[in-house]
Amino acid sequence: MREWLGIGREMFYDEIRVAAMPMGFCYPGRAARGGDRPPSRRCAPLWHRRLQPHFGAVELTLFVGSYAIRHYLPQARGTTMTATLRRWREFLPGCFVLPHPSWRVEIWQRANPWFAAELLPELRRRVTELTGPRDL
Repeated sequence: MREWLGIGREMFYDEIRVAAMPMGFCYPGRAARGGDRPPSRRCAPLWHRRLQPHFGAVELTLFVGSYAIRHYLPQARGTTMTATLRRWREFLPGCFVLPHPSWRVEIWQRANPWFAAELLPELRRRVTELTGPRDL
């Protein structure tokens, strides 16, 4: 994620400048076929509205992974994550949609070279605009 954003560890973990709010606040356990189970559907509706006022002035929001994308962007429901990500420009300037940065996304990125060629440079440009030059 830090590489996608073009920021270093220090900035990424600076809670004044960067905040992360997961869809679920507890580990959902392992799925029967491997990987993790999805986050609880109760968690985001219960906690997100309570936490968002504590984030202050949010200048850029990243919806990371299909669960966050579907929850916050109703127009993405019923489509694949890839189809929604291809429409990334529609969510600008305040939002970016991104896949979850797990080991599996490397395969997805090879099949979708436009992500690294088009979306990531624009994301990095926007992050630099908000935070200043890269601190890697």
